[in-house]
Amino acid sequence: MFTKLYNKCIKLAAHKNSNYFLGLVSFLESFFFPIPPDIMIAPMAIAKKNQFFKIFFIATFFSVLGGIFGYVIGAFFFDLAMNIFEFYNYEDKVINIKNALSEGDGFYAWLTILFLAGFTPLPYKVFTITSGIINFNLLIFILISLISRGLRFFIVSYLSSKFGNTFTNYINKHGERWFTIIGIFIVIIAIIFYLLI
Repeated sequence: MFTKLYNKCIKLAAHKNSNYFLGLVSFLESFFFPIPPDIMIAPMAIAKKNQFFKIFFIATFFSVLGGIFGYVIGAFFFDLAMNIFEFYNYEDKVINIKNALSEGDGFYAWLTILFLAGFTPLPYKVFTITSGIINFNLLIFILISLISRGLRFFIVSYLSSKFGNTFTNYINKHGERWFTIIGIFIVIIAIIFYLLI
């Protein structure tokens, strides 16, 4: 099923209305859909090099909008949230997250986790919904989502438009590792900055 959806998204990236489909995929992926928007961003940025900023903006805006929708699901529709977690086998992950947050300073721990979920290959949908369940500050949730999703999609969009298939082939093979490393590096820099001020 996932392979068919993946291939369908690749085809939609070449569609004349690809911007609309990118917005839809970006929105849905933030709370349910299994295929990340990057799959469409890269080929679209290669085909429309001078529109890479527009592509990045569409993906970011609708991804954060979908994240807010996921937050609402977690906050007000607990049964639906659990059905989504069960569909992806995420129940244990959510329980572990809630247990971890109960120890120490949960706010800053969740802030870090949320950023990494938006920027790295972690399942962002789990964290948007869980943010609603734990009643995390909505404005901070939106801000962190904008930063993490925006940074990730900008990197993919810009470098795809700049280096074409060379970049996309590399990112397909090594993207998960590099986004994780960069994400952790950004968090470390943010912690150091916070401690210094």
